[in-house]
Amino acid sequence: MTSATEHSGAPDLREQLKGVPESPGCYLWKNAAGEILYVGKAVDLHARMMQYVSGQDERLKIPFMMEQVASFDYIVVNNETESLVLEKNLIQQYNPPFNVDYRDNKSYPFIAITKSAAYPAIKFTREKHRSGTRYFGPYTDARAARETIDTVRRIVPICAVSCEQYRKMTRMIEAGRWPTADDKACFAYHIGKGTGPCCAAITPEEYAPLVARVERFLAGERDEFVGELEAEMKEAAAELDFEHAARARDRLEAIKALQEKQKAVLSRPLNIDVIGFFREETIAAAHVFVVRNGRIIISNDFVLDKGLNVPAADLVGQFLSKYYDQTSELPHEVVIAEHLPEETTRPLEQWLTERLASPHGAKVHVVVPERGERSQLLDLAALNAKHALMRHKMRTRYDEERIDLALLQLESALALPEPPMRIECFDISTIHGNYSVASMVVFTGGKPDKSQYRRFKIRKEYGEANDFAMMSEVLRRRYAPERMEDERFGSRPDLLILDGGKPQLTAAINELSELGLDIPMAGLAKKDEELYVPWDDTGPVVLPSGSPSLYLVKHVRDEAHRFAITFHRELRGKGMTASILDDVAGLGPVRKKALMKHFKSFKNLKAASLEEIKATKVIPEEVAEELVRVLAQYNERKEEKEEQLAEDAS
Repeated sequence: MTSATEHSGAPDLREQLKGVPESPGCYLWKNAAGEILYVGKAVDLHARMMQYVSGQDERLKIPFMMEQVASFDYIVVNNETESLVLEKNLIQQYNPPFNVDYRDNKSYPFIAITKSAAYPAIKFTREKHRSGTRYFGPYTDARAARETIDTVRRIVPICAVSCEQYRKMTRMIEAGRWPTADDKACFAYHIGKGTGPCCAAITPEEYAPLVARVERFLAGERDEFVGELEAEMKEAAAELDFEHAARARDRLEAIKALQEKQKAVLSRPLNIDVIGFFREETIAAAHVFVVRNGRIIISNDFVLDKGLNVPAADLVGQFLSKYYDQTSELPHEVVIAEHLPEETTRPLEQWLTERLASPHGAKVHVVVPERGERSQLLDLAALNAKHALMRHKMRTRYDEERIDLALLQLESALALPEPPMRIECFDISTIHGNYSVASMVVFTGGKPDKSQYRRFKIRKEYGEANDFAMMSEVLRRRYAPERMEDERFGSRPDLLILDGGKPQLTAAINELSELGLDIPMAGLAKKDEELYVPWDDTGPVVLPSGSPSLYLVKHVRDEAHRFAITFHRELRGKGMTASILDDVAGLGPVRKKALMKHFKSFKNLKAASLEEIKATKVIPEEVAEELVRVLAQYNERKEEKEEQLAEDAS
């Protein structure tokens, strides 16, 4: 490992990076205390690391991270595949705060076959993977894993590690003594559901095909069992061996019951993994469909740390690395929705192909479908990921804890006397000064309080859009003495958030000063998601990327914007409708109302034919003809405008 230390800023880092080779490898950004902040991989270490210090990496978290970077390490490897494996191991070792990782550290259950044993056995386990053992999974539903083991043992009489007699036999073999017919047999053998290796009833050579069958079954190859058991049952019945036939029937029913739970989703017997994601600002989830021979044999959920503040390619790529490091059952295709960079996809496919080690030379491909069965299954996986995240949040009270933390963080960052339990936010929506409106949204206890939402029509004509003047008008109306005493507007806010930077904040300060009010406030700039505050002359407050506090203020800002836009579009639609119908001679308010009542919307009226309008018998025929003419002119102007916009865009 090569290290660069004692850096105090970007120029020093840039100078030190001159010595970084143009080779594949992994890099580690570190803070002044030597703690690793981020681990990444690159085909060209020098070029990739220079992107960080030169500001070419456009991910939102990077500028904030680089402010903390004081040094770096890098490790050179031979190729991209080695860098992928090394990156995965380093992330697992150091758990850097700016890397994506599993949110919870619990170990997931697997079904394992102890291949290195003289008589391999099946077991349920959460252990770290050991050599000489084949693992199937992971399963996120422990009960499903245990039920699968029970089903397997009903079909194929393989030993279980949990059997006391099996463990005694294993220790005896390790000590150098093989079982004999005089040794005690296990209970399963006595009732005809075991093969009896513990009493020398079967040799390792005779036992080996049973193990191979179990492996094929767990890998999803189950059709062969159905045919074999059906033939076995018929043969036993024909020979009047009804006890044998009943055992075959029970095993057959066990397979069919398991297959009923495992939905056939593909028309072809493909072996693929379909992985869907659902992301929120601070958390995400993945759902994996393990499809073998066209059937879903395993369905798993995983909760991930980080969310929308992490680029999708990073989230997906790092999840794939960690997931496939934990499972040995590899598909021929990994189906995802996100197009990953080639420098991520290529080594990932190489690594998985090497691990697949197909005797037929099959390769593993990462696929992004646009349509068809894979795409439909991918949508279903994403939906399941969404539900998994919702369940996790309900179980853990994630939202409540995040909100509590967000309010405490805002109290500290903005130097408030107490957590802001009531937050008000304003936004302006206008088109060149026309149909100008403002919204006020209220968050109580960190949650939207829609009963307190208010909307304002801008009363004064400003000619052109003047956000500052409009915002001043709205604040003057909202915080006028009579409104502050009006219960319908609720209580005094603990924090006022404005959509904008320093200019918007200054205008608000001046307006509230004239009203004699001292309300804590901040302006949230869209570009860098920075908070401008009245008391800080050193610059804006930067909330940590991915923090609950940043998520909350963005949620407040976006909700105010949504509410303003909705009101603006509503007014604009009504205004356009009114102005068009005003051009129709003989169409007064009463007739307008009757027409709109009949057609339900202006859209339906525009689409109506002359005969349909006449059939309403709401207006005279000559007025109906004039209305159709005016509407036709309106539609022509609209089409011309849309064509012009399309030309301008091209």
